[in-house]
Amino acid sequence: MNLNDYIGVTPDFPKKGISFKDISPLLKDPKAFSYCINELEKLANEYKPTIIVGAESRGFIFGSALALKMGIGFVMARKEGKLPGKTYKVSYELEYGNATMEVPANSFKSDDRVLLVDDLLATGGTFAALAKLVKEAGGNPVGAITVIRLYELEGEKNAMVPCSYLLNLSDSH
Repeated sequence: MNLNDYIGVTPDFPKKGISFKDISPLLKDPKAFSYCINELEKLANEYKPTIIVGAESRGFIFGSALALKMGIGFVMARKEGKLPGKTYKVSYELEYGNATMEVPANSFKSDDRVLLVDDLLATGGTFAALAKLVKEAGGNPVGAITVIRLYELEGEKNAMVPCSYLLNLSDSH
């Protein structure tokens, strides 16, 4: 199955010069989504994770489905202010702004091999922030996987962990 057929593209969104990659067609098709999760599992197995963390919000979709398939736990890295109790948080820059995410203080154990999951790798800032957050919260970030990598941006150079992906797309198409 060619997952490229299930990725929509919207030029100049959310701002001029950004080519938004829309995963909605992929999620809408159960066969394509199932195939995608099966392929992500193959990538994930290389890292031997004991738990997965996903970035809000699209990382929740792929990360939770993958964790369920693999029989391991899932942690949501939420936007600032969305979690009760003690949290760890990190602020970082995005391709088109700034963000802060946090996880509950009890999310990870010191021997957890934490796999970072999101839908898209652009500049690598989200994965770098997630890796930092996981370390601060006591886990061991072992790698990152994503459905889409934007090859011109070479985000894996900034991600702070080894990265794997299913689709290698252009930022401009």
